[in-house]
Amino acid sequence: MLAPAAALVAPAPSFAVDYLTAEQAQAAMFPEADRFEARELALDAGQRAALQARLGVPVKERWPVRVARRGDRTLGVAVVDEVLGKFERITFAVGVGADGAIRQIEILSYRESHGHEVRLPAWRKQFVGKTAAAPLRVGEDIANVSGATLSCHHVTDGVRRIVAVLEQAGGAGGLR
Repeated sequence: MLAPAAALVAPAPSFAVDYLTAEQAQAAMFPEADRFEARELALDAGQRAALQARLGVPVKERWPVRVARRGDRTLGVAVVDEVLGKFERITFAVGVGADGAIRQIEILSYRESHGHEVRLPAWRKQFVGKTAAAPLRVGEDIANVSGATLSCHHVTDGVRRIVAVLEQAGGAGGLR
């Protein structure tokens, strides 16, 4: 009689997996960089409101970024963010070149029991070369992965938000 009651209060299995640190991701995105500089982008209320209206997702006021440099040349930026999967957070990083094009995305931590396919290289590769001008929407220019629908949509929304924020702030190349 106690076994069924115990099953109701037993903790659910944990599926959290940490794949990369932010430092490992930025090094993978910008292997030619000789250093990374911490910066913070700040958006004013008007910029945030315009971006939220355009994107349909919340936009934070402050964005920590890591500027990739080689000598005195800016290569681009790496930005770490989180989105909600179905129930848990997905931590990801986006590398955007000085030209505004996405170089790479990486899944840093995945905490859901399903949908980890967003970490597959083939799915992440769809973002490479896209800019803030691209739709960056599942079903348009980004394919869905069966069984990972919410993760696909939410990570895509997060990537779209990051490239839009960078564009609004003057672009990755503007971070001198």
